[in-house]
Amino acid sequence: MFKNIKSDLPSSIVVFFVALPLCLGIALASGAPLFSGLIAGIVGGIVVGSLSGSAIGVSGPAAGLAAIVLTAIATLGGFENFLLAVVLGGIIQIVFGVLKAGVIGYYFPSSVIKGMLTGIGIIIILKQIPHFFGYDANPEGDFAFFQVDGENTFSEIFKTMNAISLGSTIVAVVGLGILILWEKVLSKKSKIFKLVQGPLVAVIFGIVFFSLTGGTSLAIASENLVSVPAPEDASSFLAQFTFPNFAAITKPEIWITAFTIALVASLETLLCVEATDKLDPEKRVTPTNRELLAQGTGNILSGLIGGLPITQVIVRSSANIQSGGKSKSSAIIHGFFLLISIILIPTLLNKIPLSVLAAILLVVGYKLAKPALFKKMYALGWKQFVPFTVTVGGIIFTDLLVGIGLGLGVGIIVILIKSYQNSHFLHIEDKSNGKHKIKMTLAEEVTFFNKGAILKELDSLPRDTYLELDVRQTRYLDNDIIEILEDFAYKAKERNIDIKIISEGGTVENPPSFIEYFKLLPKTA
Repeated sequence: MFKNIKSDLPSSIVVFFVALPLCLGIALASGAPLFSGLIAGIVGGIVVGSLSGSAIGVSGPAAGLAAIVLTAIATLGGFENFLLAVVLGGIIQIVFGVLKAGVIGYYFPSSVIKGMLTGIGIIIILKQIPHFFGYDANPEGDFAFFQVDGENTFSEIFKTMNAISLGSTIVAVVGLGILILWEKVLSKKSKIFKLVQGPLVAVIFGIVFFSLTGGTSLAIASENLVSVPAPEDASSFLAQFTFPNFAAITKPEIWITAFTIALVASLETLLCVEATDKLDPEKRVTPTNRELLAQGTGNILSGLIGGLPITQVIVRSSANIQSGGKSKSSAIIHGFFLLISIILIPTLLNKIPLSVLAAILLVVGYKLAKPALFKKMYALGWKQFVPFTVTVGGIIFTDLLVGIGLGLGVGIIVILIKSYQNSHFLHIEDKSNGKHKIKMTLAEEVTFFNKGAILKELDSLPRDTYLELDVRQTRYLDNDIIEILEDFAYKAKERNIDIKIISEGGTVENPPSFIEYFKLLPKTA
């Protein structure tokens, strides 16, 4: 657990500062007690982080479930009844895991996953602009286009121009400057600047600024600060925990809500797992069925003690990766930071300006939605670019799940246009004669529908294998499959697996780049 502590500890601090306002904001947007968001963040970090097979994924309350939670609390007859639905939803997720439903995550095309990452990055930037300037009418964590405060993403930005807080803006600008200076200059000068992360320094500056400017024209109002519940003693702290009403277990609407939570939370988790694995520099593959079991366990515990539903969350996961997190220790430690801080230092947390946290999230958002990615996706052709842009636009102008659904729908249409012949299969021939020698022959057309099967076969190859990959009959090879081969080549070196590609253009062994190689094949689209 502590093998990569030098990387995981600093990254866990960054994830903590990203997670704190989101836990509180999502609870507020969901119409739930603020403490319920913190419970979900703690359970998602410590419990789900411990049980999950994801090395760099971080779990907690999800913005995509806020609308469901808000409606459910109102229609189920109270928060206690809703908590029962969360517990039952967790049980259903465990059933999903036992039934191996995690394979669903492999059937989302790469263009949609990349669109999801980019769309979330743009949404983070757009949603944080008001908070950056000290206009906090809409809670953190509300990522839907139509907001809970009655505005939409763009009208909120226009309203911000007439309600700028000078103190909050100064903190945000200086904080952003610290983050850029730390990453671009100081982190390359000395190891101490890698151990002490820029976000921590920016937050400390925000606390000091707030403390020194009270009563002046630069003072930051209380509504522009983090708002963690601060009980006076142990009994009042324990009183914040709420327990489910098991007497309502026979109500059909409870079970309907539970199934809805389980389905949506599982889908969001699987999408995040797929996206996080793509961001992982080490190209590790998360066991999706184990992830569903971990998420289900986390939701059962969260519901039992008064917390919101939990999913793996891309904002926190990407912040973890960007900050250099190497293993699940980062997610677990961030959960302990949440727990310890709300017990020991809630008053200090409530001196953190939301604007400095907005600066941290702006950096996270920019790294997810770099302009160069649009150019890269365009260069891959319309079959990749169209689903990508539809997903991005859908997320910005609706919400996460609708945007992904739109992108997936367009992606399926594109594939149906290309895959008019029903010849999707993978033929495997074992040519071992004292040595592991496997020949894989790809079909005439191979699309992202085949991604799960091919990935499973590649991961099952033993060490010290000689793999022959025959693509002489392949007329269409989806970019998703090429990316799988590219990622597999990275892991193949560690497992002493040699790869020989047989094509109509000749043969090549262990090409430095599968993407560049397949571009040169005349018959591969």
